[in-house]
Parts: sequence; structure tokens; C-alpha cells
Amino acid sequence: MTDFRERPAPSTPGKAKHSVTKTPALGGGNRRRGERLNSRVPVAVEWSSSGERRRGEARTRVIGPYGCLVVLRHSLEVQQQVHVTNLVNKLSNPARIVWRGQEGAEGWELGIELLDPEMGFWGLEL
Repeated sequence: MTDFRERPAPSTPGKAKHSVTKTPALGGGNRRRGERLNSRVPVAVEWSSSGERRRGEARTRVIGPYGCLVVLRHSLEVQQQVHVTNLVNKLSNPARIVWRGQEGAEGWELGIELLDPEMGFWGLEL
């Protein structure tokens, strides 16, 4: 008899898994705090490394009211404190790295959480 139960995909060492489904949080609702939008907004990301202020520029791939996904040429660590500036409207916000994905030709995929963001940070209604 054939077993049709869903099996997890085999993992490849060093490869991040990406899920496009929303996972409900404990207690019911959705873990996401707001809508997401594919959008290429130019941003500057600033951080401290060895006592030195560093900066990288990138474009977002996905934005939301509480953060974004960027691809940055610099490898930053999860929980690292950064400062994100929207280069279109010049608004700036403290943030932290909450996810680091794969390294590609353009750099590292980084999930950034904006800390106490202004709702107009992206210049779009989300």
C-alpha cells in the first residue's frame, strides 16, 4: 500500500528553508503583525563593528509596517542592532536583524525588525 502522508522535504546543509505559508501563533491568530508588500525601497543600514560605524545601502524586497527584507552585501548577525534609513523620505528608525537567510550574488538576505516604527516610515499605507 502507498503512503500518501506529507513528508518534510530533505534539507540541504547550509541552505535556509523558506515558507510561503502563514503559521498561526499559539492561541489562534497569525504571527505576522501587519500586511507585507513586495516593494523595492532604497535604504541605508548602519551598524557598529569593532567600535567603528559601518554603512551599507540596499533595496528592500518586502516591506511591512514593522520591518523589511533586504539583501545587503554585508553579513550581519541575528539580534544585531542596526539603524535603517528610508532613502526616499529620509526617515530613520532603530532596528535589529531578526533573520538571516542565504548568501546570493547580491549579498545576504536579512529580515529586519523596526523598533517602535512610525507608521508612515515606508511612505505607503500598509
